[in-house]
Amino acid sequence: MDHHSLDEFRRRWQEELAQAQAQRKRRRPEAAERRARRPENEMDDVPFFDIQLPYELAINIFQYLDRKDLGRCAQVSKTWKVIAEDEVLWYRLCQQEGHLPESSISDYSCWKLIFKECRAKEHMLRTNWKNRKGAVSELEHIPDAVLCDVHSHDGVVIAGYTSGDVRVWDTRTWDYVAPFLDSEYEDDEPGMQPYVSFVRINSSLAVAAYEDGFLNIWDLKTGKYPIHRFEHDARIQALALSQEDATVATASAFDVVMLHPNEEGYWQIAAEFEVQKLVDYLEIVPDTERYPVAVAAAGDLVYLLKADDSARTLHHVFGQPITCLDVSASQAAFGVKSVGWVHEGNKILVYSLEAERCLSKLGNTLGDFSCVNLRDSPPNLMVSGNMDRRVRIHDLRTSKTALSFSAHQLGVSAVQMDDWKVVSGGEEGLVSVWDYRMNQKLWEVHSRHPVRHLSFTSHSLITANVPCERVMRSADLDGFATHRRHRGLVHAYEFAADRLALQSALPACRASCDSTAGSSYGLALAFPSDSA
Repeated sequence: MDHHSLDEFRRRWQEELAQAQAQRKRRRPEAAERRARRPENEMDDVPFFDIQLPYELAINIFQYLDRKDLGRCAQVSKTWKVIAEDEVLWYRLCQQEGHLPESSISDYSCWKLIFKECRAKEHMLRTNWKNRKGAVSELEHIPDAVLCDVHSHDGVVIAGYTSGDVRVWDTRTWDYVAPFLDSEYEDDEPGMQPYVSFVRINSSLAVAAYEDGFLNIWDLKTGKYPIHRFEHDARIQALALSQEDATVATASAFDVVMLHPNEEGYWQIAAEFEVQKLVDYLEIVPDTERYPVAVAAAGDLVYLLKADDSARTLHHVFGQPITCLDVSASQAAFGVKSVGWVHEGNKILVYSLEAERCLSKLGNTLGDFSCVNLRDSPPNLMVSGNMDRRVRIHDLRTSKTALSFSAHQLGVSAVQMDDWKVVSGGEEGLVSVWDYRMNQKLWEVHSRHPVRHLSFTSHSLITANVPCERVMRSADLDGFATHRRHRGLVHAYEFAADRLALQSALPACRASCDSTAGSSYGLALAFPSDSA
């Protein structure tokens, strides 16, 4: 190629390059104008490295990221920021972490902001739990009676007394003027009403069993008078109430009866079973679809009771009595005491209710397992209390004890755990709160009587100290000190700052002028820092 041809080629190439650059400059404002007119959430193609993906497919990919990864992706580009802040993604994150589970995506306009607020509230509650910051109230007692049994559900507390009275408190509204539930006993013999043996409550019903074998069922929405009254020939030894529906189970003598209302609302016997020994523990299995199912422990026998079938023996080892019982939707856990010349150690057995076989054997202790909580524990974990004064956290996947710590001076009588803490009650009257991730006690409170009931949520705690003796030994029945020593106590703790308004002042401020009750302002023993 000569010099003239080479110069001609360079000239044409430069002209074509200039024309191409001019066309690109003319197209850029048009593309920018089209992008400005198009909504951000209606992008057709999203750059993913060296390919282009549809917006819907990009959302499906981003849904597998957690909050930290979404924050990192939002810093990549403007397009990725639009995807990472999509309402669908943050709504799913709220649902996955349990925030506002009953809400729909159209209830709020910015789910990312809602997620941040829920996380901040959760952190505040955890800090208040650790530092014991909040309000505590002693529920009002009956002056001439001793506390017999206490139960609670979602902040509503029910208590039964030796006078035959049954009271209900709603701690969610801080209304501690508890109404009486009428038992419909004859009024011509005052003071002769039988003791209340057991009380149970759920979101709609309240149930009380009496020493003379009578059972009263109240509807919390209709009034204080019983909607059904059932009578046994002998004393009621165990009582269970379903937390989801209107199913009641009672055990008296060698009979177990399940009560359930029909379609017209009239209560009837759904099933009746005959067992070989007296029932010590009775629980209703949650989330059963068609027929009610219960698990009963009688001596060394454990029965699976289905309303459409006869009583089936789930476990039986002669001479090894059952010491505690709890159930979940698919499993049953109970403590077994080993007796005889060859002591194999006391254990907790976990059974599958569907397969009716033993899944794991947990623990090997000298003391008896006095309480176990399977229903309220996190997945694959279970917490138990023992008469050797220790609380144990069991890993159901490995059938081993994940953590064990000495919690009380006497045996453990009640225990519950969540994803970071354990609350336990002891026979000496001590309530202890532990951060089991740090294996460290946060704080404790003490009362005179054993802790027989313990239940907590993310923002509240209900504890009940029930006396072992049901007779006051002092003649001064009207003295406050006498009642405090003998009658038992029910405490309600509230750790949510948004609930600690002016109407929920400290107990000393809420107390009446004629009350001599004091308040304990004990500090926490230890509380580790938490960045979560």
